[in-house]
Amino acid sequence: MDSVLPPGAADTFARARRVVVFTGAGMSAESGVPTFRDDLTGLWARFDAHRLATPEAFDDDPDLVWGWYEWRRARVRKAQPNAGHAAVAAIEAARPGTVVVTQNVDDLHERAGSRAPIHLHGSLFAPRCLAGHPADPPPDDADADLDDGRRMSPPRCTRCGALVRPGVVWFGEALPEAALAAAYEAATTCDVLLTVGTSGVVYPAAEIPRVAARAGATVIQINPEPTPLDAVCAINIRASAAQALPALAITLGD
Repeated sequence: MDSVLPPGAADTFARARRVVVFTGAGMSAESGVPTFRDDLTGLWARFDAHRLATPEAFDDDPDLVWGWYEWRRARVRKAQPNAGHAAVAAIEAARPGTVVVTQNVDDLHERAGSRAPIHLHGSLFAPRCLAGHPADPPPDDADADLDDGRRMSPPRCTRCGALVRPGVVWFGEALPEAALAAAYEAATTCDVLLTVGTSGVVYPAAEIPRVAARAGATVIQINPEPTPLDAVCAINIRASAAQALPALAITLGD
């Protein structure tokens, strides 16, 4: 399994004591979760993803936007964590204090056993009302994964009566302050940061590996393709998350 690791990667990671795992869309792609821009298929293909992912779109047509996000949530529920997600949970078990920071809005880290990943872009499974009150996700709908472009009325908040919206960060919105602050704090205090399956171009999240490098951490990138983070990383592993993460996790031993 360690053949996917370049020289020095296993030894460097085995010495890590304070680890941050920073994940992007490539982490979940191997579970069959399409990227945001690829998640417009069937009748949904007639829409522009950017026009469905703004506060203005929800104000204009909440049924349309809620319907698309519920369809996406139903698709994610059918996906399963892959070997990379399981390896991240194993790293957390071997190195208590490991911090998982994700740009993904799915729950695959949690389902694989990660305790409390920091969600920079929110979550499909943490809706909230327009006043900010947390809400429970609706019951899973067996028909919600159909490519029918259907509209669904969002529920109302049980506390204030406001419409419930998807718990994700839309275009034009700031990242959650507490999540971003926690991610930056983790990046400045770790000795190794793994950046996995992220393009390194979506800011401010893309700054996190750079913060770690400036603070003196060793940054290890796992991505089959080159990214703008290549120059920041001490080690670049040209492999998928499901290939490389188990190979790194096993170096930590019992």
